[in-house]
Amino acid sequence: MGIEQEYKQKQCKGASASCHGVGSPDVTSERWIALTGQPNVGKSLLFNRLTGSRVAVSNYPGTTVAVEKGQFTLARDKYDIWDLPGMYSLLPITEEERVAKMALFRNRPSFVLHVVDARNLKRMLPLAMELSETGLKVILVVNMMDEAEKEGLEIDSEQLSRETGIPVVPTVAVTGRGLNGILKHVLNYRRSNHHRVIPFEESVERGISGIEELLDDGYPLCKRSLAQLLLQDDKDAFNMVAHSQPEANGTIRRIIDEASTRAGESLLYLMRLSIHHEADRISHETTTREENHKIQWSEKLSRLMTWPVTGVPLLLVVIYLVFYKFVGVFGAGTLVDFIEGQLFGQYINPGISGFVRDLTGVEAIRELIIGNYGLVTLGLTYAIAIILPVVGTFFFAFSIIEDTGYLPRLSFMIDRVFKKIGLSGRAVIPMVLGLGCDTMATVTTRTQETSRERVIATLLLALAIPCSAQLGVIFALLAPFPKALLIWAGVIIGNFLLVGYLASRIIPGHKPAFFMELPPLRLPKISNVLAKTYTRIVWYLKEVFPLFIIASLVIWLLQLTGVFPFILKNLEPLVNGMGLPDATSEVFFFGFFRRDYGAAGLYDMKEMLSAGQLTIAAVVLTLFVPCIAQLMVMFKERGAKTAVGIFLFVLALAFSMGWLLHYIFTTFNIMI
Repeated sequence: MGIEQEYKQKQCKGASASCHGVGSPDVTSERWIALTGQPNVGKSLLFNRLTGSRVAVSNYPGTTVAVEKGQFTLARDKYDIWDLPGMYSLLPITEEERVAKMALFRNRPSFVLHVVDARNLKRMLPLAMELSETGLKVILVVNMMDEAEKEGLEIDSEQLSRETGIPVVPTVAVTGRGLNGILKHVLNYRRSNHHRVIPFEESVERGISGIEELLDDGYPLCKRSLAQLLLQDDKDAFNMVAHSQPEANGTIRRIIDEASTRAGESLLYLMRLSIHHEADRISHETTTREENHKIQWSEKLSRLMTWPVTGVPLLLVVIYLVFYKFVGVFGAGTLVDFIEGQLFGQYINPGISGFVRDLTGVEAIRELIIGNYGLVTLGLTYAIAIILPVVGTFFFAFSIIEDTGYLPRLSFMIDRVFKKIGLSGRAVIPMVLGLGCDTMATVTTRTQETSRERVIATLLLALAIPCSAQLGVIFALLAPFPKALLIWAGVIIGNFLLVGYLASRIIPGHKPAFFMELPPLRLPKISNVLAKTYTRIVWYLKEVFPLFIIASLVIWLLQLTGVFPFILKNLEPLVNGMGLPDATSEVFFFGFFRRDYGAAGLYDMKEMLSAGQLTIAAVVLTLFVPCIAQLMVMFKERGAKTAVGIFLFVLALAFSMGWLLHYIFTTFNIMI
C-alpha cells in the first residue's frame, strides 16, 4: 500500500491559525522529536548523543525505507526521537525524502531538530526556511561549528534566528558541544518573531493568499506552507486536500493556473528561485569569513581522496588493510577459527548433539537439528560462528571509515565511473558493504534514488561482489598463482562493468543524479564507532539470523525428499563442460547455501585441481547465484519477478564464463 492510500488526516487544532507552533497541541499524547537534515551533516552523531544505545531500526509503514528510532529522558519526561532519512527540500525526489516529509506531516512531531552544516549554510538554509513556515516547532541546529571555525567562518546565531524566525543552536555533535542548548529550547520553546520567512513576488503571493482562504483548519501544517506546496504541484499536498476538502480541488487548480498566467513562467521555478535568493541573502548577512585563511591539512587530504590520481591508490590501500587484512584475515580467519573450531566445534555443538541424541531416537528430527545441515550445525553455527565474526569486524571497520568522512569522498571520486553503469556515487556504499555481507548490502540498496538504480545495484551485488568470507578463502586459494589471481580479478571486474553498462542501457528509467555534501575529515571517535557497530550487529541478529534458520529447514526438506542428490547429479554435466571433476558440483551447490562453505570446499579440493581449474572454479563460484539468505532478501526488497530474473541471469552467466575460460585455456594452451 502506498503512502497516499495510507494517509490519515491528523487533526491539529490551532496549527493553521497560528502557523508558528507556539501553543499548538500535539496530535498525540506522545512526545517525539524528528531529526531532519541533508545527508552527512551529523544527524546520526547527534542521534547517538541523545539516545545512547537505546536504538531500533524499522521500515517506515508502506515503504522499504529504514528509520532509526530511539529514546531519551529530559526533565523526567521520555521523548521518542526519529532519525529521518536525508532530505534536501519539502518537494521530494527520492523515496527517502518523501518518507522524511510524510513522517513530519502525518505524525506531526513535538519538535523538529533540523541539522545543517555550518560550512555550507547557503545551501542548507532553503529547507530550514521551508520548515520554519510549516508551523512545526523547529530548532535549527547549526552543526560542525568547529570545522567552520577552522575555515575562518563565524556565524551570528542571534541574527540567523531573527531572519529564520526559529531558535538557532550552534553545535559540534562529535564532542557534544551545544547539546544543552538544544535541550533548553526543547524545554522552553520560543520563536523569535512571526514574520513570513520566504518573500515571494506578487503573482505568487496572490496565489498563496487565494489558496489560504479556501483551506480549512486541521491540516498538519500551516495553511501558508500547504499553499506553497500546492502552487509547486506537490502530489502529497494535493492528496491531503483531496482527503479533507475534495470540493476545493477545482478552485485551487484554477487559482494555480491564474497565478501561473500572471507570472508568465513556471511557478515552481519562480518559487525555488525566491527561496534560494532569500537563503543567499540571509547567509551573507549572518556569516563572515576571516581574511587570509590558511587551508587546513584535512582539506588537503580531502582533495587527495577525491582526485583519481591519488584517490585510487588510497582506495587500494584501504581495501588491502581493512577488507583483506582485518576483515578477511583476522575476522574470517582468526576469529572464525576460534569461535567455530573451538567454541562451537569442541563445546557447543558436541554438547547439543549429545543432548538431542538422548532426547529423541527419530532420525529425521536428529537430522533437522544436528545433521550436517541442521538448525544447530548449519543455521546457528553459520550465523553466529562464521558470519557474525566476519560482519562484526566489517561493521567495526566500516564504522571507523564512516566516522572519518571518507565514504562520501569515495562516492564523489567514483561517481563518473558509476554513471556509466547506471548508478551514482551513492552506490559505493552498498558495494563496499557487499564485501562484508551481500545480504546486508542488498538491504542498503534502498538508499538508491530510483527503482532502476536499486535493481541495477541488486543485480551487481548478486553477480560480482564476493562477501568477505568467500573473498578471504579465494585469496588464500589463488595466492600461490599470481597469474590466476589476476585473471580472476580481471574477469570479475570486467563482468561488473560490462553487465552494469548493458543493464543501464536496457532497464528503463532516468539517468542517476548525484549530489552529496562532503562532511569534514575527522579522527574517528571510539564511542561513535562502538554505538554504530552495536546498532548494526543488533540489526543483523534481528533481520538476517532468522534467514539462516529458514535455509537449514529448506536443505533438510531437500534431503528428506531426495531432491538434494538429484540436483547434484544434474549439475555434473555442467561442471564437466568447464573441465572440472564431478565433485565440483557439490562445491557450487553448497555455495548457494553457504558461500564460504563452497569456497572452503574448493580449497579442500585444491590438490585435485590444476591452477587453471582452480581459476575457472573460483570465477564461477564468485559469479554464481547469491547465497540463499541474499536471495530471500532480494525477494523481499525487489519482488519475486525481479529476484527470479536476476537469479536465472546470474546462474547462466556464471556457467557461461566458466565454459568460455575453459575453451580459451584449452584452445590456446594457456598454462597458469
